[in-house]
Amino acid sequence: MAWAARIIAIGLVMFLPAVAGGWLDQRLGTAFLAPIGLVLGFTSGLTWLIQLQKRRKP
Repeated sequence: MAWAARIIAIGLVMFLPAVAGGWLDQRLGTAFLAPIGLVLGFTSGLTWLIQLQKRRKP
């Protein structure tokens, strides 16, 4: 059960910044916040996955 919660949390960390950036792009009339959110979300999620893997190794 703990792994399922971690996977869902990592998915949200990767997904929500892109959604928030897209929403802000629509509100502000810009076109650069969604890609920035996508990159930030992907890198933070990947960093979290790497940290989990390092903790798992004996």
